[in-house]
Amino acid sequence: MSKSKIGTVEAIMLFLTIIVVHTILSLPKNILTSMKSASLLNLIYVSIIAIIIAYIIFRLFKKFPGLDIIDISEILGGKIFKNIVGIIFITYFLLTSSLLLRNFSESIKIVYYPMTNIIFILAFFVIAVCMANRLDFSATLKSNLIIVPIVLVSIVFLFFANAKQFTPERMFPILGEGVFNTFVIGLSNIASFAGIAFLYFLPPLLKEPEKLKKITLISVGITALYLILSVSTLLFMFSFFITTNEISPLYNAARYIEFGTFFQRLESVFLLIWMLAFACYLSIVSKFSMNIFKKLTNLETNTPLIDIFGLLIIGLSLFPKDYAVSQTFETKIYPSLVIGIVFIFGIGILILANLRKRKELKHE
Repeated sequence: MSKSKIGTVEAIMLFLTIIVVHTILSLPKNILTSMKSASLLNLIYVSIIAIIIAYIIFRLFKKFPGLDIIDISEILGGKIFKNIVGIIFITYFLLTSSLLLRNFSESIKIVYYPMTNIIFILAFFVIAVCMANRLDFSATLKSNLIIVPIVLVSIVFLFFANAKQFTPERMFPILGEGVFNTFVIGLSNIASFAGIAFLYFLPPLLKEPEKLKKITLISVGITALYLILSVSTLLFMFSFFITTNEISPLYNAARYIEFGTFFQRLESVFLLIWMLAFACYLSIVSKFSMNIFKKLTNLETNTPLIDIFGLLIIGLSLFPKDYAVSQTFETKIYPSLVIGIVFIFGIGILILANLRKRKELKHE
């Protein structure tokens, strides 16, 4: 992976991979459940904060050109601290991706394969990812460069194809359950921008490191628009979505699309596209995790790690005893992990490293 430099557009697609996968599952529904009619206002508010945070991260990296957060951690606290930070991020990537995989696989099982053991569906994804990871990372990047835009277009298509069924009045009252719920409790929706985690590892991998600012701001901006479009589709279509327990709400919205008698049941096409996106997401996350591990242990290649990390993903995805437990993780624990590790822990390291750098320059 270290030999495969990432282009500007490819880096943006990497960022968007996380939001695409999370939105395919139940992120829009979770936002609607907590924010109700204030969902769109809350997303605009949270998006502005996310753009500010992303810009701050970019500024904090400026004093450490060509370094990622693992390198900066070593400068800040030595090899022991570097190892701690690396293990935390590996655990974060593997745990979140594994349990999101479990949720997605459970959705597929409920819709299409109710009699199939969940381990076979999980193994289907993990085997595909292990095979992809044996190829050069550029292959995954190119696949992602094709698939993520298709997913983005599919959501735009979903919005306009269902427009005739919209009831825009559902966005009122615009403050939902009040100012406190929208702007204070709703701040937890900043976890929707979990793709920021990739920014911590991009600088040494970019073909054009000077474009990190452009990558950061465009990625967050597209994420915001994508979220607003997804939530708008559900908000305007389904008044019952704040209470229902439907599996994959965007999939449910796709079932309403019909173009004459020939183009019907398009949700199967959407599901196929989303499965490909999920496979790309797993491949990217495992690649980044292996790259961190290689940096911590000074391994020459990731190849011995591919099957080990694949087994770890399956093992962690089987940890929840049922779908309800994995759903609880996605709705309750996942946002806390993103806020705690990606925003508080990651930014904290960068701030401390910058303060130390400034102190050293003063002494000189």
